[in-house]
Amino acid sequence: MTAEPVDPGQRASSTDTVDGALAVLPGPRSESSAGSAGSGLAAEWQRVVELVGRARTVDLICHINPDGDALGSALAAGLALRALGHQVRVSFGDDPQIVPESLSFLPGQDLIVPAAEVPDVPELVLCFDVAAESRLGLLHAKAFAAPALVVIDHHASNPGFGTHRLIDPTAPATAVLVDELLRRLGVPLDQELAACLYTGVATDTGSFRYAGTTPATHELAGRLLATGIRHDLISRQLWDTSSFGYLKVLAGALDRAVYEPDAAGGLGLVWTWVPYQDLALFGVTVEEIEGLIDVLRRPAEAEVALVLKQDPDGTLRGSCRAKGAVDVAAVCADLGGGGHRFAAGFSAREGVEATVARFRAALPAS
Repeated sequence: MTAEPVDPGQRASSTDTVDGALAVLPGPRSESSAGSAGSGLAAEWQRVVELVGRARTVDLICHINPDGDALGSALAAGLALRALGHQVRVSFGDDPQIVPESLSFLPGQDLIVPAAEVPDVPELVLCFDVAAESRLGLLHAKAFAAPALVVIDHHASNPGFGTHRLIDPTAPATAVLVDELLRRLGVPLDQELAACLYTGVATDTGSFRYAGTTPATHELAGRLLATGIRHDLISRQLWDTSSFGYLKVLAGALDRAVYEPDAAGGLGLVWTWVPYQDLALFGVTVEEIEGLIDVLRRPAEAEVALVLKQDPDGTLRGSCRAKGAVDVAAVCADLGGGGHRFAAGFSAREGVEATVARFRAALPAS
């Protein structure tokens, strides 16, 4: 799927040009919260812009098993830097390197190269949406070998690695920070950039449903829609399209769901797991079941939800959510992971029961 233009009657604004549409939207880009002097990032932004301006080649990397915010952010930055004349590579540290089917429409995927093609000592690395070094995967050593490693992220659990850090936990998505980067580099929005950024913002705000969504988030969405992107098609691809096999895997996961009312100090836990055999049997990828956690978190009886997804080597990937009373980022940090206060994750090598027991023990007792 591409970022298709729409008929004038379908545009977010009745104006005839994108510039005209932007003119009637509230708030100029320069007032983005990501770029405000009060964020304490102003000096670091200037240093990063200078680094990018001097670089001939830029490697843009995101976390392993990329989601919409990670890959959308990296591709948006890659497209912008290529337009400015830089040599650009986009990569992530998985082998095999698989772009989730739900993100197959994203523009700029011709920029993606295998991790092996990233130089051992890159000139400049920009790192997007990576909350912890371990999420760099095969690119860890190469990223840290670069003279300058710029970390662009919005996770509160980020420990602050790299030589330059543009980390803003108040931003609802890393894509918001990339929009600010493009503004500072003087790159105007077009449909390809907007499709990537909209994907990042929409996915990490749960389609603008999560608590981190602000008026500024909607203002950004308005500017992106004003380029003429088909947000309806993007949303359909992200949330409303799956294989029939996914329904079979979903049915099995829901059948295995366990509700523990006494967990988390009586706030309740609901959890399930997906064995790799189910994925193989029905031809479903781990990435395709990322949205399972949003189904499991619905019961009113449970504050916390946990989904464990098994890789071929037996590794369990944990995704968890809370509704507002438990800091699951802190819980996952105890298990070697991290994330946001109410949406986080971790990996484990133990069996399912042992992993759930450790997770349960890490939950607050009251």
